[in-house]
Amino acid sequence: MKITIIGSGGREHTLAWKFAQTLTWENVFTIPGNGGIPNSHFVDTNNFTEIETFCKKNEIDLIFVGPEQPLANGIVNFFEDKDIKVFGPDKEAAKLEASKIFAKQFMQKYGVATADFQIFNNIEDAKNIIEEKNGNLVIKFDGLAAGKGVFVCSSVNEANSALQELEKIYGKNVNFLIEDKISGDEISIIGFTDGNTIKLLQTSQDHKQLLDGDKGPNTGGMGAYSPVPGIIKKLIQKINDKIVSPTLKGIKAENFNYKGVIYFGIMVKNNEAYLLEYNVRFGDPETEVLLPALKNDLYEIVNACLSGELKNINFEFEEDYFADVVLVSGGYPKKYNKGYVINGLENISENTLIFHAGTKTEAGVMLTNGGRVLNVTGRGKTLNKALDNAYKEVNKIYFKKMFFREDIGKRVNKYLKK
Repeated sequence: MKITIIGSGGREHTLAWKFAQTLTWENVFTIPGNGGIPNSHFVDTNNFTEIETFCKKNEIDLIFVGPEQPLANGIVNFFEDKDIKVFGPDKEAAKLEASKIFAKQFMQKYGVATADFQIFNNIEDAKNIIEEKNGNLVIKFDGLAAGKGVFVCSSVNEANSALQELEKIYGKNVNFLIEDKISGDEISIIGFTDGNTIKLLQTSQDHKQLLDGDKGPNTGGMGAYSPVPGIIKKLIQKINDKIVSPTLKGIKAENFNYKGVIYFGIMVKNNEAYLLEYNVRFGDPETEVLLPALKNDLYEIVNACLSGELKNINFEFEEDYFADVVLVSGGYPKKYNKGYVINGLENISENTLIFHAGTKTEAGVMLTNGGRVLNVTGRGKTLNKALDNAYKEVNKIYFKKMFFREDIGKRVNKYLKK
């Protein structure tokens, strides 16, 4: 069995590492991959014909899609009548992530617990509601925006600035929505589906803002940990009843071709859960803590989804906590330089997992090649121990202008019950 993973980040390195545990590295290919992922090959991931040619040449049986763009572009549809299987939702189902408006209408239609919202296709039309709500709202661009299309606002000035940003990028006539803001603890719950069953991994929590204290601009993710303390069984049951089950009902009713990963971005307030968004693939950096905690053979799970037998798989997890600290280039998420030498990787403890994101090799030297550069994942019997182990290794690594948050996992849970 040979598999190709599409993508180039820490998520894809983690996926490749997990698959290689049972398939071995020689049977796990990544395109385009990065400097730290063995068996990486440069192929244009938006050119499905090139991907098909690569897969045929290397006798690939299965494609696992990491990022959202190829799914939104219809890679599953492209390979439907071919011999190579693709793990992920088809183009229509991928709209659950690719279109915020489609997703919210889906949630409303099938009774998924979520915030109230209004849809707009013109910047000017939204200004009255901003005044009515005193700017205390969330503005979401309809399409894919690499994590930069959501604006959480607390004042009229912030909301108007968000509209100006949307107009600058997309023009006055742009599709977006405004929804009520729910303040609480945001958690990620990620699972697998074969279209008839959804089975969930452990809870995790991402840290999206650049700076300590959840300040600064949104990024692709500065760190994560799993599981989330304070998640009680009663809350998990509510999430299943009010979010996961209605979602599955909708997937069946819409007859989606959905055999892949499903991500629930959830806000918890006063022990109630509300769905913020769907993703139709693994989150990054959540993957870097979820897959190390998963005892199961990942290929067995994927194969069960593709064959419609997910109900027969029982997930098993490590008892430890896992914590991931992301090392980024100075200037990220805006302008940053590349090509700096990465020092210290040879000193990392064998008990620590390093997942490469923005790296490349030149003449055998590892260099920075992106905004998010490395993921350092520690493990421990307690969350604090996992964090201590991660940060201990972080301090062994250096590259010019390296930056990281020093408070991953230290967020105070205001709404989760202890």
